Amino acid sequence: MSRKVGVIGDKYSVMLFKLFDFQVHYAESSSQIRAAIRDMAEKDYGVIFITEEAAASVKETIESYKSRLTPAIILIPSQHGSQGIGMEEIRDNVERAIGQNIL
Repeated sequence: MSRKVGVIGDKYSVMLFKLFDFQVHYAESSSQIRAAIRDMAEKDYGVIFITEEAAASVKETIESYKSRLTPAIILIPSQHGSQGIGMEEIRDNVERAIGQNIL
């Protein structure tokens, strides 16, 4: 079972995650973000946190990992605040799991 945790996003949004010994990838272009996700998935990361802004530019890549058990890709707000995408994803997953929206 993988215990590695990674974080992807712009430098100022994700640099603090280094304090928790997470693998941090500073990525802003779509190609850098895709490469970071692919790299972490191949290295058996269990969880990948990615800023909502970064995730918005690689939706199709994130979709391709949704059917897998790992890595779990979790959207987090960036330094600019939340766009609500992460909460919407959680709401959709809860509704799919239990059949109704309880959030």
